[in-house]
Amino acid sequence: MSASEEAQLDNFSSIFSLEGKVAVVTGGSRGLGLHTASGFLESGCSKVYITSRKPSSCEAAVAALNALPNKPPHATAIAVPADNSNLDELDRLVAAVSQTTDHVDILFANAGASWGERFDTYPADKFSKVMDLNVKSVFYTVQKFTPLLTARPTRDDPSRVIVTGSIAGLILGPLGANAGFSYSASKAAVMHLVRNLAVELGPRHVLCNAVAPGFFPSKLANGLIKVQGGLKHLEEKSPNRRLGRKEDIAGLVVFLASRAGGHMNGAVIPIDGGSHLMGRL
Repeated sequence: MSASEEAQLDNFSSIFSLEGKVAVVTGGSRGLGLHTASGFLESGCSKVYITSRKPSSCEAAVAALNALPNKPPHATAIAVPADNSNLDELDRLVAAVSQTTDHVDILFANAGASWGERFDTYPADKFSKVMDLNVKSVFYTVQKFTPLLTARPTRDDPSRVIVTGSIAGLILGPLGANAGFSYSASKAAVMHLVRNLAVELGPRHVLCNAVAPGFFPSKLANGLIKVQGGLKHLEEKSPNRRLGRKEDIAGLVVFLASRAGGHMNGAVIPIDGGSHLMGRL
C-alpha cells in the first residue's frame, strides 16, 4: 500500500455522526441520561426514546429535547415511561418501542439508584433495591432489547449497548455516615457484566461498553458532593481541577455509539478527570 493510500481515511468527516440511528435511553429524563439524549439528537439520531419511572418527568424531558435548536428537523424524542426494576414493565417498554420502530441501534442503559448509610445500620431492603436496579435490571433490559438490537446490524455497522457504571466500582466508594456499599458493589458488578455481554453479543454484531463517571453535578450526585466537602473542594482534589460537564458525558457516549467507537467492545472508560487515580472517592 502506498503512502497516499495509507493517508486516506474512509469518510472521516462523518465518523462521529449518528445520522438516522435509533436510540433508547433508560433513566433519560434527567442528569447524565438527558445530557446524552441531547447529544444523540444533535449528532443525527432520528429517534431517541426516553424512559424513566415518572411519566411527567419523561414528558418534560421530551419537550425540552424536541425544542433543541441544534437538532435536525427530522429528529424526534419519544417518551415511554417504565419502571426498569420491574420485568413486566420492561416487557411493556420493549413492546411500546416496537410499535414505532423495527430496530434499535443504540441502547444506553443509564437508569440507576444509590443509597447512603453507615455500615452498622445499612438496610437490607435498600441494598437489594440498588442491586436490582443497577445490575439485574440492566441485564434484563439488554436481554429484552436484543431482538431489536440484532434486527439490522452488520459486522461493519454494529449496534451498541452502553452502560453507566461509576468510578465507585473501580476504587473505594464513599464510606462513613453516608457509605455507598450497595452502590459501589453494584457498579463493580455491572461493569464486569458488560465484559461478559461483550463476548456474548459481539458475534451478533452488538458491541457492549461501559462508562465510569466520577462526580457530575446532578440531582442524584449533589447530595453526595455536599457530603464530600462541596463542589469547590472536589474540584481542587481532581487532577484536572474540575468536575464533569454535560458535554463530557454526551461526547463520550456519542463516541462509543458512532463509527469512531466501532472497534470498542468490553471497555470500561473512566470519565472523571483522573480522580480515580487518587485511590478513593
